Amino acid sequence: MLVYGRNVAKEILKGKQKVLKIILQDHFDDKEIISLIEMRKISVQYCSKKEIDHLVDGVHQGIILFIPDYQYQSLDKILESDPKFLVLLDHLEDPHNLGAIIRTCDAASVDAIVMPKDREVLVNGTVMKTSVGAFSYVNICTVPNLVQSIQKLKNNGFWIVGTALDNSVDYRNVDYSGKVALVIGNEANGISRLVRESCDFVVKIPMYGKVNSLNASVASGIMIYEVIRNRK
Repeated sequence: MLVYGRNVAKEILKGKQKVLKIILQDHFDDKEIISLIEMRKISVQYCSKKEIDHLVDGVHQGIILFIPDYQYQSLDKILESDPKFLVLLDHLEDPHNLGAIIRTCDAASVDAIVMPKDREVLVNGTVMKTSVGAFSYVNICTVPNLVQSIQKLKNNGFWIVGTALDNSVDYRNVDYSGKVALVIGNEANGISRLVRESCDFVVKIPMYGKVNSLNASVASGIMIYEVIRNRK
């Protein structure tokens, strides 16, 4: 897997993530990154900007790391640690949203992210860059069927809180003090019908402006910190 960008590179190099190889742009001059590379004794190849541009689509800032593919955890493994707060993603499609949500989950110490294996954006270079290295600190689990996994979470004492604008209650009027699994829906279609029917509560963030929606990662941030606030 290719990861690019200086901030995420620094986080990876500071951590224990295995790095197979690094490509640097000719005359790369970030002394902190170069020092980290030398400390870890990682193989480096220098290339022109044009050559690096052909390898990745995003803004690489002159550095690409080759790392092993991301290793997801199983739901059973997550439940062994007795989690109290999970974020469930119902078929997100935008890697920037996933990266931003991972970053928020790390900041808020969410126990894990749970998402379907199919028809969902997975962890890739764009996600890693957007998360600014937070993916290294957040447990991410993929499941074959989100509805069945929700039932499993209920059997383990979780309250399932979905998010939707229609037929829902103000997000500030729900008690989040117990074990909570917060469901964030698809950017265009929200949470699916079967997932919604599996929720114990469906909440909304009130809209006061002209545009009647929020970006999925922004809505996630508001909801995640409301859950945290209720636990203080």
